[in-house]
Amino acid sequence: MEYAVLGVVVPLLGCLFSAASSTHPECSIMQEIEEERSQCLAELIGDNQTSGCRRQWDNITCWPEAEVGEVVVRPCPKYFRFLTTFLGNVTRNCTSQGWTDVYPAPYAVACGYDSNSTPGEEQTAFYGTVKTGYTIGHTLSLIALTAAMIILCLFRKLHCTRNYIHMHLFMSFIMRAIAVFIKDVILFESGESEHCFVSSVGCKAMMVFFQYCVMANFFWLLVEGLYLHTLLVISFFSERKYFWWYILIGWGAPSVFITAWTIVRIYFFDVGCWEEIVESSFWWIIKTPILVSILVNFILFICIIRILVQKLHSPNVGHNETSQYSRLAKSTLLLIPLFGIHYIMFAFFPDNFKAEVKLVFELVVGSFQGFVVAVLYCFLNGEVQAELKRKWRRWHLERFLGSDMKYHHPSLGSNGTNFSTQISMLTKCSPKTRRCSGFQAEFSLV
Repeated sequence: MEYAVLGVVVPLLGCLFSAASSTHPECSIMQEIEEERSQCLAELIGDNQTSGCRRQWDNITCWPEAEVGEVVVRPCPKYFRFLTTFLGNVTRNCTSQGWTDVYPAPYAVACGYDSNSTPGEEQTAFYGTVKTGYTIGHTLSLIALTAAMIILCLFRKLHCTRNYIHMHLFMSFIMRAIAVFIKDVILFESGESEHCFVSSVGCKAMMVFFQYCVMANFFWLLVEGLYLHTLLVISFFSERKYFWWYILIGWGAPSVFITAWTIVRIYFFDVGCWEEIVESSFWWIIKTPILVSILVNFILFICIIRILVQKLHSPNVGHNETSQYSRLAKSTLLLIPLFGIHYIMFAFFPDNFKAEVKLVFELVVGSFQGFVVAVLYCFLNGEVQAELKRKWRRWHLERFLGSDMKYHHPSLGSNGTNFSTQISMLTKCSPKTRRCSGFQAEFSLV
C-alpha cells in the first residue's frame, strides 16, 4: 500500500518541481524521505522496548514505539504540503498482533490529496511544453550563433573590436546552450532516481560548468552595454586596452564567483550533484553577481537611450519627428536583446511570484535570445551583408571569367597575374558600400 502511494505521489511532485528548479524531478522528495528514514532507523537502534509495538518505518512515516491498546496519531508527511494546503493526520492502533493498517486510508486521501483538484496532468503538460520550448529555442540559437561565428571569423574585413566583443557574446550563448543540453541529459533523461544520492565528480563538474556558462553569458551582455556606452560617451579611447578589460569582466569575473561557490559547496554543503537550488547564503554567491549585472545593464540601457534621444534632436539631424521616433524605436528594440533587458521584469521578484509566467519569460523567451542576437547583429548587419555580397560576386566572376578564358585563351597560365588583377578591379565595392567602421555601431542602431 505504501509503495503504491509513493508511486503516485512522487512522480506528480516531480512534475511540479521539474521546471521550477534545476533539480531532478524526484530528488527533492526522495532526499526528504531518505532523511526521515535515516532518522527513524537511527532511533530504532536505540529502542529497548520488548513489549507492545516497536518503532516502525512504513516507507512514508516513522511510527514511534507504543503499548498494546495505544492509538498513535501522526501528521501527514511534510512533502504533501506541495500538493495541498490541508494537512491531516494518519492513525494506527497498537494491538497484540502488532500495528494495524493506517486509517483513514490511503495516505493520499488522509493527507488531503484530491486527484480532481490537484494540478496534475495540466501542470505536467505545461512544464513539458516549457521544456520543449526552450529546447527548440536553444537549438535554433546554437545553429544561428555557430553560423554567425563562422562568418565573423572567416572574413578579415569584419575583424574589429566591436565584432570581437560580439563573437565573445555569441560564444557565451553557445556555451550556455550546450550546458543546458548536457544538464538535461544527465538530470532529466534518466528514469532512475538512485542518482539523487550519488555525488559523482563528473556530475558536480557538469553543474559547475553549467553555472559558469550562465553567469558568463550575463557578464558578456554587461560587456556589450559597457562597450556601447563607452563608444557613445568617450570620443577617443584605446579600444585594444579596453578590450582586455572586457575579457577579464566577461570570462574572468564569473570564474572568481563560480570558484568561490564551488569551494563553499565542497566544504559546507556537499550534497548530491549540486543541482539543488537552496535559498541560503551559499546560493547568493551566484545570484548576486547576476542580479547586479542585470541592474547595471538596465541603467546603461536607459543612459544609452537618453544619449540617442539627444543625438536625434541635435541640429545635424533632420526635423521630421516621425522619422526620428521611428529611428529611436528601432534602436531601442535592437538594444533589448543585446542587453537582455527582458530579464529585469522578474529579476528582483520572489521566486514564487507568478512562477509560470516567470518560467516562460526566463526559460522559453530567454532561449531564443541568442538566435535574435545572431540575426540582428550578424545576418542583418550592413557590413556583413556587404562582405557576403562582395564574396558572392567575386566567386561568380571567377567562375564566369575562368570559363571564358578556358575556351578562348588557352595560354591563360602565362597571364594569370593580369587575370587576378582584372577580377580584383571588377569586384571592388562601390563607394556606397564602403562605410567607415568607426561609425558602424552607431549606424546599426539608429
